[in-house]
Amino acid sequence: MTEKLSEAEIKEHIDPLLANGWTLVDGRQAIFKKFVFANFVEAFGFMTRAAIHAEKLNHHPEWSNVYKTVEVTLTTHDADGLSALDAQLGAKLDQLAGG
Repeated sequence: MTEKLSEAEIKEHIDPLLANGWTLVDGRQAIFKKFVFANFVEAFGFMTRAAIHAEKLNHHPEWSNVYKTVEVTLTTHDADGLSALDAQLGAKLDQLAGG
C-alpha cells in the first residue's frame, strides 16, 4: 500500500505543483489541473503519452477530455489522499504538456 504524504511532505512534494498551476480539490486530498491544447489531436496525444507513464507508475489519473481540454485530478485511492505517486505523475504531466 502506498503511504499518504504528511503535511511536511505535501509542502515539499505538492507545493511545487501548486506553483505550476495545480490546485487543491475542495473536500478531499487531491490536486487538479486543466490542460488546454491547440486542438483535439494534441490533447489526445498528451493523454496517450501520459497513459504510458501512468501505467509504468501503476498510478492512474482521474481525467476527462473534451475537444482540446484535458482535466486531471490526482489522488491515491488506497492511501486515501495524496502520495508521492501523485507528485511524480503531476510533474510528469507538466513536463509532457510543455510546462
